[in-house]
Amino acid sequence: MSDKLTTVLRAYRLLAAMAAPFAPVLLARRLKRGKEHGGRMAERRGNSDAVRPPGALVWLHGASVGELASALPLIEHIARDEVTVLVTSGTVTSSELASERLPAGVIHQFIPLDAPRFMRRFLDRWRPDLVLFIESDLWPNMMIETSRRGVPMILVNGRLSKNSFKRWRYLPRTIVNLLGRFDLCLARTPADALRFSELGAPRVITTGNLKFDVPPPPADADKLKALTTAIGQRPVIAAASTHPGEDALVIESHARLRENYPRLLTLIAPRHPERGGKVADIARAAGLTVAVRSLGETPVAETDIYVADTIGELGLLYRLALAVFVGGSLVRHGGQNPIEPAKLGAAILHGPHIWNFAEIYEALDAARGAEPIDGATRMTAAFAAMLNDPQARGRTIDAARATVDGLGGALERTLASLNPYLMHLMLRQRGGRA
Repeated sequence: MSDKLTTVLRAYRLLAAMAAPFAPVLLARRLKRGKEHGGRMAERRGNSDAVRPPGALVWLHGASVGELASALPLIEHIARDEVTVLVTSGTVTSSELASERLPAGVIHQFIPLDAPRFMRRFLDRWRPDLVLFIESDLWPNMMIETSRRGVPMILVNGRLSKNSFKRWRYLPRTIVNLLGRFDLCLARTPADALRFSELGAPRVITTGNLKFDVPPPPADADKLKALTTAIGQRPVIAAASTHPGEDALVIESHARLRENYPRLLTLIAPRHPERGGKVADIARAAGLTVAVRSLGETPVAETDIYVADTIGELGLLYRLALAVFVGGSLVRHGGQNPIEPAKLGAAILHGPHIWNFAEIYEALDAARGAEPIDGATRMTAAFAAMLNDPQARGRTIDAARATVDGLGGALERTLASLNPYLMHLMLRQRGGRA
């Protein structure tokens, strides 16, 4: 496609270039808020101490934990081939997940801030041969600078919400300019595929959602045994990936449930672990007894609320809880991923704001594999029903697991679409060694 930029993109690039000298100030502020890694700030400006290995390199970018987790099976497959895999993301939590779960030899870097000079510096260092963007974290300078080097770019597990689609309709030439740079667009759902096509993406294919093919999150056996022993026979419910405004509702629900279930333990895992202290304060203000996992505390017989403000331990919670409220859905965030609790046998509750996972929740609700709620009163009733009737709870869990299993297969379809590109890289690499 023509590399001529629209007025909007030229203005964006100019503003980003003008803002680049102030990057240290921005990064320092983010560091104070726990949103940057102090030892790796240079990566956000395109610098790195890491060395690019010789040979072909596939660069895969996902914004945060969810995108990176969904791409892990894909990364593992590519890493088995004769190419180097570079993974970038933008959050501290995703870097911790990368250090724990990326295959040996896969390199992780923080994505540079989207200024032209930072992206050029990054691309000069890593010289990717193929770029895979996961879901929807598409920055203009990242795309423009990459496409100007003639590097094939593919959108994988592409997601485009109704709201984003409506916004981009006001800038049709700009979005066509950006999406037209993709060689291939692999969309999660037919609705996503239609939106991408209408906005100008070429070669759009519906491959399904990679999240369905991700194994359930692991749990450290020793930690699971320790928590199971500490909890004993107490009934356990959980709230996972909660956002501000939801924790108070969960705590209110626990206070109501405690009248009939005096031994009830509620686990709360805030979406952003640094909010753990605030969650604990809300629970204490409600007159409840709290233990905080990041402080090394373990629930005792008197503990009402256990704040699980750590990274990568949702697998523990889902294995311990009878029922789980999946957060980001009672506030206007769009909902968090319900697939993991479904696979691990926890009954699911969710609020009405679920557009990030609309297809999944629609299927779960239709199969009675999840329970919709709209506030603390309905949450209390739903949790009570799950606690009162183990057989009904079991039917909900079975329906959820069957629904999720039936929606799998995206990894196989995605690999089928990517294999021509990967095969080309391997053949070129072997030819270079001949």
